[in-house]
Amino acid sequence: MALVGLVVSGLALPGCKRRAAGVTLGLFVSTTGSEAEFGRSTRAGVELAIDEINQQGGLFGHPVRLVVEDTRGDSTEATNAVSRLIDRERVDGILGEVASTLSLAGGRVAQRRRVPMISPSSTNEAVTQIGNFVFRVCFIDPFQGAVMASFARSRGITKVAIFKDQSSAYSLGLAAAFRTTFERMGGQIVDEQSYRNTDTHFSAQLGSSLAHQPDAIFVPGYYTQVALIAREARGIGFRGPFLGGDGWDAPALHQNDDDALVGSFFSESFAPDHPSTPRGQSFVQRYRDRFHTEANGLAALGYDSALVMLDAMRRAGSADHERVRDAIASTRDFLGATGTTTLDANRNAVKSAVVLSVEANGFRFDQTIEPSQIH
Repeated sequence: MALVGLVVSGLALPGCKRRAAGVTLGLFVSTTGSEAEFGRSTRAGVELAIDEINQQGGLFGHPVRLVVEDTRGDSTEATNAVSRLIDRERVDGILGEVASTLSLAGGRVAQRRRVPMISPSSTNEAVTQIGNFVFRVCFIDPFQGAVMASFARSRGITKVAIFKDQSSAYSLGLAAAFRTTFERMGGQIVDEQSYRNTDTHFSAQLGSSLAHQPDAIFVPGYYTQVALIAREARGIGFRGPFLGGDGWDAPALHQNDDDALVGSFFSESFAPDHPSTPRGQSFVQRYRDRFHTEANGLAALGYDSALVMLDAMRRAGSADHERVRDAIASTRDFLGATGTTTLDANRNAVKSAVVLSVEANGFRFDQTIEPSQIH
């Protein structure tokens, strides 16, 4: 049976506590600014999930309402956005952010106010360490970094330079995780350089890295800077592959890199050309029909985060914050677009990763890596 049918069945069971008004979910993401593609994809996935629930009767007999706040890629705005969602909109649950730095900012407010929050795709370990009201439906950086380190070694890569964004908790965490696993598996980090997300020129750092003749460059950053870094590196002679994480997953990456990243690889939770479950296949088609474009990992995780939140409310029998928090924490084997999600004791998702290759016209599934494959 399809997941949405499972989620909706029982939403208004006899004896369940009914609310006087419908459930309101708040979403805080960047819909403008340098990370806007992340926010737009996530919002689309969340909207698709809520539309499906509402088409089948809503929650507790009322339509689910979505309120979106734009963080503009700024930590202060993320803090303010979550405060507005709680104080002005009286939301029952919060979804967001994508960038780990912004989830850290907004999550502190959600935790302090004891409103359940699920990040669709913030992978830095510290996000859920904020407190017991903060969850995520994506894997975390120690696993994602280990996935790419294992992948690199499987491809015969022995020497890697790391190029990290020193202003990003996501980038720093992923760089550290990759380094630890790659060195443990016998690889060598020949150089490690930093940049900031406002930088547009990287020749000094790249010159230092390329002097060490790396086989590959690991760039755990976001799509805007990754495209610029790749173009500049190719311009000064680097011919090896780039490796990265899920921060690459946006159409702008291959639209702006002048094909400099073709033949490179990054990790994600979802491959639209190779969905792992019937639920994922159905999601890809419905997303294409609704938005006239292909879904990506951010959209799929946004979709899953909304369904996990609403399923928890259904199981809790109300939108009471404490009861919903407990229900989210008990999520096990939840079948969503990105596969099966189980939340562990630290409120992190235990799930597989996929590796995608960068092609001239998009991304292509390369392989799936399960947690059991990482040693």
